[in-house]
Amino acid sequence: MAGRFDYLAAMSQQNSTAGHCHVPEKSSLGVLFVGALGVVYGDIGTSPLYTLHECFAGEHPIAVTRGNMLGILSLIFWSIMLIVSIKYVIVTMRASNRGEGGSLALLAMLHHVKEKPWLPPLVSTLGIAAAALFYGDSTITPAVSVLSAIEGLEVAAPSLSDYVIPITLAILLALFAIQRFGTALVGKMFGPVMILWFACLGIMGIRNIAHAPLVLAAISPHYGIMFIVHHGMLGFLSLASVVLAVTGGEALYADMGHFGRTPIALAWYFLVLPSLVLNYFGQGALLLKDPAALANPFYLMAPHWALMPLLILSALATVIASQAVISGAFSVTVQAMQLGYLPRMRVLHTSAQEKGQIYLPFLNGVLTVFVCALVIGFQSSSNLAAAYGIAVTGTMAITTIMVGMVATYLWHWKSRLGYAMLGLFLVVDLAFFSANASKIVHGGWFPLAMGVIIFSLLMTWKRGRLLVSEIRQSNSMPVEDFLRSVINSPNVFRPKGTAVFLTSVRDAIPPALLHNLKHNQVLHEHTVLMTVDVEDIPHVPSEGSITSEHLGDGIYRVTLHYGFMDQTNLPRTLANATEQELGFFYEPMKISYFLSRETIVPSFDPRLGLIRHRLFAWMSRSAASSMEFFSLPINRVVELGDQVEI
Repeated sequence: MAGRFDYLAAMSQQNSTAGHCHVPEKSSLGVLFVGALGVVYGDIGTSPLYTLHECFAGEHPIAVTRGNMLGILSLIFWSIMLIVSIKYVIVTMRASNRGEGGSLALLAMLHHVKEKPWLPPLVSTLGIAAAALFYGDSTITPAVSVLSAIEGLEVAAPSLSDYVIPITLAILLALFAIQRFGTALVGKMFGPVMILWFACLGIMGIRNIAHAPLVLAAISPHYGIMFIVHHGMLGFLSLASVVLAVTGGEALYADMGHFGRTPIALAWYFLVLPSLVLNYFGQGALLLKDPAALANPFYLMAPHWALMPLLILSALATVIASQAVISGAFSVTVQAMQLGYLPRMRVLHTSAQEKGQIYLPFLNGVLTVFVCALVIGFQSSSNLAAAYGIAVTGTMAITTIMVGMVATYLWHWKSRLGYAMLGLFLVVDLAFFSANASKIVHGGWFPLAMGVIIFSLLMTWKRGRLLVSEIRQSNSMPVEDFLRSVINSPNVFRPKGTAVFLTSVRDAIPPALLHNLKHNQVLHEHTVLMTVDVEDIPHVPSEGSITSEHLGDGIYRVTLHYGFMDQTNLPRTLANATEQELGFFYEPMKISYFLSRETIVPSFDPRLGLIRHRLFAWMSRSAASSMEFFSLPINRVVELGDQVEI
């Protein structure tokens, strides 16, 4: 699941004036085509830097012979065709949640299947597992990509080989450092750079295929099948390296909402696919001619005079791939927060025009530490590749299972051939995952461990918030009782102005209002009980995004509806709402926001468990304030303490 989820979103959308509506621009097909190349294909496009080398010289080395070469190239070719060309482009990209793709979009779609009560919990587990595995991928991808590119110094300038690690670390640190400033300007260069990159891949491939055209025979699946049959377990384990050719394939589906299915498919079939296949076959031809080139077949394909320019271009391409993954991590995190699987974090929008330009300081710091630690710890792209793949293949298998559920319960497929095709996809995904299981002891434990930890955090927070919501609901005062006991009380002062009480309690009076009334005996002329409702769709249009109800005597219940990819900027949403929508006239300088500063007091509810209790309490303390998350003006916010015992 490369992510890449929200990056360069302005290629296909613009901010809504209400602050939360998704408004696609009518961008030309050519603009979307170039944009997709820069965002979607960075990861899979840089795989030729290390894939074929790992197939022959990785954890399970095999001899460079004619039969082995044709077998490996056949496996690479048909893996690309089956997984990317057919599974993702033709089948999976049909499963869109109002144009958006990715595991969280599938999760949201399948939550609407009401006739199968067991399905939503299963889908939630699968979708969150896929998102958790993505974080392991998002740390390894920048490390292995940039390091494999800079290792070209060992070919272009052997005297500088000792500087490979320092240069890689410098590039990665610079990449993470610029995140706070936004990457819109650099992002505009991504597409043209990737066009040049894929053109070079294809030209290098053709140049070398001409010296050994027999490699083209690998297009026949016969060679791949015979390779696995003849080599037995070694042939099966080779799939762990072959799958490196399709890492990043999930990005086609994940980024569908930004560019559309057609531009992504056209970019794949007309440029990316032929360039990748030609380059892999060209590397194979080079190795058949000179097996010693296995030291670095990608760079040794090029003439000596082109090595340094190719090194620079490779570094740019891998930075683009890394940037897309980092931006994807930011986007997935925001979506998880909106869906209630993570506590609020500080989110900075680095562009007033581009909705996808976001920056999370905490997450950026964590990724920086982990990525640099991987480079220092593993020392080479070959060692990192040994840890790469298990998270990716796990995500691919989960996607296939969830698409199968969509085909069954939403598309209502009746075709046995269709289900047989999905079954074939799952068999292939599980074969790749099983082959990668051998990598666990060689570093594959890292993305798995990271995935397990993040999965635990996501599910603990979701479960904890459900318990808190139940407790709040049970402790809240019914609206009717409140109106009877308070409205006509001579002890309650009704000052002019509007007080907005943010609350998750939908059908009762929130604790913050009761505390304010108890201590201050104040009930504003206009009192608004405001709930933010994040729906299971990516974007909510401005029409109908606000529902309001007058409860009586100046008290209103207002619900603001957002999609899980929308920006929850409450003041901007209210400023663009009409008096008819809200039920009262919005005056920014006469409004105060009342928030609850929640403190979790563990009582060790058996529904959560001892360890998860403490984990949830820690996450709650670490959460960013509602004021920052909802973009509320600091000088108009009042926070009231509130203890919740679970």
